[in-house]
Amino acid sequence: MSLLVNAVFWIAVIGSVTSTIYCMMVLVAAIRFGMRRRREDHDARASVFLPPVSVLKPLHGTEDGLERNLETFFEQDYPAFELLFCARHESDAGFQLAQEVGRRYPHVDAKFVTCGEPPPQFHNAKVFSLAKMDSVARHELYITSDADARVTPDYLRKMVQNLKDPKVGLASSIYLGTLHRGSSARLSSHLDAVGKSVEMSSGVMVADMIEGTKFALGVTMAVRKRSFVEAGGFEELGQFYADDFVLGNRLAMRGTGVLLATHVIRLLVEDTPFSVSFRNQLRWMQSTRRSRPWGHLGSGLTFAMPFGVLGFVWGLLSGHPGLGAVWLLAMVVNRWVQAGTVLKVMGDSEWVRGMLLYPLRDLLGSLLWLGSYGGDRFYYRGQTYRLRDGGRVEAP
Repeated sequence: MSLLVNAVFWIAVIGSVTSTIYCMMVLVAAIRFGMRRRREDHDARASVFLPPVSVLKPLHGTEDGLERNLETFFEQDYPAFELLFCARHESDAGFQLAQEVGRRYPHVDAKFVTCGEPPPQFHNAKVFSLAKMDSVARHELYITSDADARVTPDYLRKMVQNLKDPKVGLASSIYLGTLHRGSSARLSSHLDAVGKSVEMSSGVMVADMIEGTKFALGVTMAVRKRSFVEAGGFEELGQFYADDFVLGNRLAMRGTGVLLATHVIRLLVEDTPFSVSFRNQLRWMQSTRRSRPWGHLGSGLTFAMPFGVLGFVWGLLSGHPGLGAVWLLAMVVNRWVQAGTVLKVMGDSEWVRGMLLYPLRDLLGSLLWLGSYGGDRFYYRGQTYRLRDGGRVEAP
């Protein structure tokens, strides 16, 4: 029994130390990001760099909040841009909704194209849609965006500033997970949203601070047309589930500038049951494990709550329940500090709610991390896929 108690103690100690070190790194990285954000916001307002851009938006079906998401792209305060929407078929509900929204903004240059079903080599249908829009886009600078992105009127103006330097080939944004149904949404959706806001953003800020940005976040990107060619072309990128990571990583390895943009957007999170939410988040964890195997393995030591729970268990087993409770509370405070700082820096007006929820999300995140090692298959939009080494996808 003493051997088990000692093992629990030392595992809890090691994990508590590493997660606390990580928390301190997040604090420094978040403050650094916030300073950059204030400086670049000021520069964007005064900038005269406003080249024409093509906005590429792949669509597939509809979801809560999509109509308002689309409207925000038609309401951009920018002198010259075109909006391109692409779905597989004209009967697609999201495609039809985009056309309906477009009719309310006749002054905006919007085009609606279809690409059909992707061929076998395009396991990533989103990339197939991007390839179609690339073939009809008029401009050399692109802003790509997922359907669940919601933006402010100055979005294009701020994102395009990242491409002012011709050596920069891509910049992507972090995002605040936002619930369409607000406080009435399920707890599972609240945990998903705060995970997207804090867990994802923390890792990205720290990585950018330590080694620069060697990846991309596909929710929204400012990217040059030629960057897709430099990264291998659409057919190559279409073989990966995490095409955004591969695109940014390959550009960085070639010496092309890849930036973390300081403009923060909102990512709408659907209100789904826990089983669906868990499956969706697990899919991303599985993809990360394949794309960045060693980095993903090390991320297991950045979680705090599982080690706080182990510390509490050690307290019960060793006859020190009070000390165990203090240990658990210390890890809760650890996650509160991390979440509160990140959400404040990103400009979340409801940062207190997210901060209070984050310890529970951190515990869930550790379970998702463990689950990512459980298999190589995932279900997505009616099809089962298999993940291979490097993040390539194949249909079994």
